[in-house]
Amino acid sequence: MTGDESWASPGHADRYRARVLAERDRLAADLDHLAARQHAVLADFLEFNAGTEFGRRHGFDRIGDVDAYRRAVPVQDYRAIAPMIDRMAAGETGVLSADPPVVYFTSSGSTGAHKKIPVTRRFMRTTFFPFYYAAWAPLIESFPDVAHRPDAVLNLKHDPLSAPPVTAGGYPHVGASQVDFGTTFGEPLSAELGTAAPWSTLPVDVAPDDHLEKTYLRLRLAVQHDVRAVIGINPAMLAAVPYQLNLWWERIVKEVRDGTLGGVALLDPDPARAAELEQLADYFGAVRPAHVWPRMRALFGWTTGIASLYLPALREEFGVGVAALPAPVAASEGPVAVPLDRHGAAGSLVASAALYEFVPAETDLAPDVDTLLPHELEQGREYHAIFSHVGGLYRYAVGDVVRVVDMVGGTPRVAYAGRATRSDVAGERLRESQVVRAVAAALASGGLGLRNVACRVDRDGATPRYLFAVAPVGSWLEGEVGRFADALDAALARESAGYRAARAERRLSPPAVRLLGPDAFHRDWHAAVADGVRPTQVKDRLFWQDDDRWRRLTGPTSA
Repeated sequence: MTGDESWASPGHADRYRARVLAERDRLAADLDHLAARQHAVLADFLEFNAGTEFGRRHGFDRIGDVDAYRRAVPVQDYRAIAPMIDRMAAGETGVLSADPPVVYFTSSGSTGAHKKIPVTRRFMRTTFFPFYYAAWAPLIESFPDVAHRPDAVLNLKHDPLSAPPVTAGGYPHVGASQVDFGTTFGEPLSAELGTAAPWSTLPVDVAPDDHLEKTYLRLRLAVQHDVRAVIGINPAMLAAVPYQLNLWWERIVKEVRDGTLGGVALLDPDPARAAELEQLADYFGAVRPAHVWPRMRALFGWTTGIASLYLPALREEFGVGVAALPAPVAASEGPVAVPLDRHGAAGSLVASAALYEFVPAETDLAPDVDTLLPHELEQGREYHAIFSHVGGLYRYAVGDVVRVVDMVGGTPRVAYAGRATRSDVAGERLRESQVVRAVAAALASGGLGLRNVACRVDRDGATPRYLFAVAPVGSWLEGEVGRFADALDAALARESAGYRAARAERRLSPPAVRLLGPDAFHRDWHAAVADGVRPTQVKDRLFWQDDDRWRRLTGPTSA
């Protein structure tokens, strides 16, 4: 049993819809009072956490406005506060937050190490739940049928654990999607769409770290249901579904026919559905999600960054007219923005959840860096996102760069642009977002498409160059590969003055392009998951530094 109200309860869908739309409307109303809401957030966490070790050290009780706050507290990242978090995770209280954490969210850092994000009840109530509920409003409002049946949504990120790992102090250390918000935080409506589907709790024993088998079993069950939406958040999980259907097709069809699940006879044999599935394969050859679930309506996940390059082709796999609705611009540490309508990429700042500051993306972050407030941002510019909230994160640089798309009610509406990581071997200082835009421009110049892309610096020659590994859509001709490389070189020069200078001064050679097989990135994703990494944590990365993983991606089996 969990503390979440069951989706099978009478009237649950109506109550859920009402809560989701109410939170969306409240956050939308906040946009007209941005300055007041931001001041209230600042005053609240200063007062609430003034007695903590961090609050005493930085004089929270003497801070009266945002300028004083910026003078008193340095900009910091996870590495800077990790020692304090480790003390909290071991059981020490009153370090960063007056409200003791009850769980720690896990998140993979840029090095691959797992962060421990302290989660307090106050944080959940004032910062997390408002944006969490509001995030589902575009899906619920535009496609209400997805909430009418528990099995209408395939929620790929839902992965409950019976025995979660714990910190040194005995606190659960899990992904946000693995927490029972009903029991832990008293939110009975918090269970997401798809978390009551027949595959949400698997009826067969699977090792906790056998994520591939769990993925297979859920997909095998879902093919017998009328799925209308797929929730992935991490778009790499959405992109893997077409590959998985074909990879496991024969096994799926056999188990549907026999009524088995993972080889165990638990279900009624369904020879009629098995015959339908066989006919799909016979007729189409490669089976698409659109064939299996012809009434698919929407995909829910991040739509920007690298995903923006492969999303057009991916949507076709799920069906003509399928909507791609963006997930919030958020991390385990807290929210930045949440889409309040059907905009395909951008969301509004969550004005009552956190205090937001920004630094131009071309500027290096430092503890004393000058920051901008939301009303000082410019449309079309990119910025490092920094936030502070009552959960104990203060002037925290989350490591993401956002792009200001437009203004709504005087509040910036932003889209995730990419990680803040730069690649800089010859003074080019390339940001992920610049490379993504350059790849998009090069694709458009030749009418090409791709399934995924990654790059790294190749130092084998006399002068370093960027080597791009591309999994193409369709077959690229030899001439097209060369033209794409030339267009990519020109686009990178337009995006980055540093790259342009490095090329002009011959500190960088022209980029090279290596075509991989269409499923190369999916195979690599499966290999990472088979190694025990949770699917939600195996994300698209543009700059690949790991030599072994690059060889795995581009090796002989990638063709």
